[in-house]
Amino acid sequence: MTGVTTHNGDWTEVVNKLVEEKIASRIAAKDATIWGPDAEHEAGIRLGWVDLHETSRPLLVEIEALQAAFRAEGVTRIVLSGMGGSSLAPEVITRTAGVELVVLDSTDPSVVARALAGDLSKTAVVVSSKSGGTVETDSHRRTFVKAFTDAGIDAASRIVVVTDPGSPFEKLSADEGYRKTFLADPNVGGRYSALTAFGLVPSGLAGADIADLLDQAAEAAPALQADSTDNPALWLGAVLAASEGRDKAIITADGSDIVGFPDWAEQLIAESTGKLGTGVLPVAVELGAPELTSEAADLTNALLASKPTSSVPTALTSGSLGGQFLLWEVATAVAGYLLGIDPFNQPDVESAKQATRGLLDAQPEPEAAAFTDGVVEVRGSTGLLDGVDSLQGAVDALLGQLDEVGYVAVMAYLDSERDASLIGVRPALAAKTGRPVTFGWGPRFLHSTGQYHKGGHPEGVFLQITAAHPADVEIPDRPFTFGTLISAQAAGDANVLADRNRPVLRLHLTDPASGVQQLLSLFTK
Repeated sequence: MTGVTTHNGDWTEVVNKLVEEKIASRIAAKDATIWGPDAEHEAGIRLGWVDLHETSRPLLVEIEALQAAFRAEGVTRIVLSGMGGSSLAPEVITRTAGVELVVLDSTDPSVVARALAGDLSKTAVVVSSKSGGTVETDSHRRTFVKAFTDAGIDAASRIVVVTDPGSPFEKLSADEGYRKTFLADPNVGGRYSALTAFGLVPSGLAGADIADLLDQAAEAAPALQADSTDNPALWLGAVLAASEGRDKAIITADGSDIVGFPDWAEQLIAESTGKLGTGVLPVAVELGAPELTSEAADLTNALLASKPTSSVPTALTSGSLGGQFLLWEVATAVAGYLLGIDPFNQPDVESAKQATRGLLDAQPEPEAAAFTDGVVEVRGSTGLLDGVDSLQGAVDALLGQLDEVGYVAVMAYLDSERDASLIGVRPALAAKTGRPVTFGWGPRFLHSTGQYHKGGHPEGVFLQITAAHPADVEIPDRPFTFGTLISAQAAGDANVLADRNRPVLRLHLTDPASGVQQLLSLFTK
């Protein structure tokens, strides 16, 4: 049973209003007028997610047949190339199911090289992109085609495409003769796509029980579609968006057997609500995070299968993974209504993509460092580093820009496996500042909290970490490498933030291993 219990607040009036206005049943009926006239067009083509537990069932037979065919050929290693919603949901599904899926949602050369280094004779690659034009997934696809071919393997027989009907990628797949093309529901945005082909195909091929996942969502659906004060989505939406002055939601899965869910919820909430200078900042945290015991006046807690950890307003959610997907999607749509924004567009995501394309085309020389401290080159937005000549001083200058309702965003354009220990800077900064700290691996977070950074409340200070690439990886038929690409993505994002007067401190590690240790010793001392 999917449910929500609330603590330390009274949202009865808000929920009664939502029931009176029949918001839940109108969402279930795909009523595009809920979020106002400005959002009506976008909502009209983005509400296909509400009944995916029914409409996605025909996919099951196709996925099962392809999985059986691959197994018969000895293909047991599935690599997923996808970004944002195309990778986060499959990651949660497969990790929770305990099956292996190699998720490739980075342009860091060492991450790409590691994916390529697996046993290609047993590998199939699922390339997920609504259009096929996503630079990350297109680069991955080109690289795997060459790798398969160089290994004497028919590349087309090992590539599976997930895309929207009528997209350029559907045509390319047909022209290239790729093994299978799965067409997703075009009326579903990426962050709501967990139960479309984008979530189900890689998860099912990897061995997760996706039929059960749909059953779980179907079981939860009636309660989430009901105009009732017992509807858990109305309560969760109210806690997220109608807790006065509380615009930051701390999310953890402590005590739940669902693995990695906060990262998925983070994208859903940040990209759906962070726009027009408002929104809810989701902060995915680990067990024992400082934020969980904070009494800060701008925080709420949204916790899976846990218990209240402080006196701040709290929603505790429970239930199966399929039910949780649908619960949080409905609640986020409700939050959008309460905030008065369109929860289905992402107007600021494109800005970083455009900046990246401009840098890739121009290929400028890197901006000179303000100074170097150890193996860390230090750069900053205009005025941030005036009079500063040390790494400690630079960090202090950035944190000095943090106000009492601000947050810190750590943006690590690094290898999330090789440099995993760097995550330790997140709780260290939260403890030091007493403020919430987000941590995102780049460029993955650009499809997630990247929207909120630019379109949400202008309260963040931004710490970007990049690194040299001792071994780069070429991208076939492209005038840039993966190293060039991730560097352009980082620089483009920093430029867009700086152009919006956000304080940005950029730390570049000339040696990744020793640089990570230098930062850890600085932040955790």
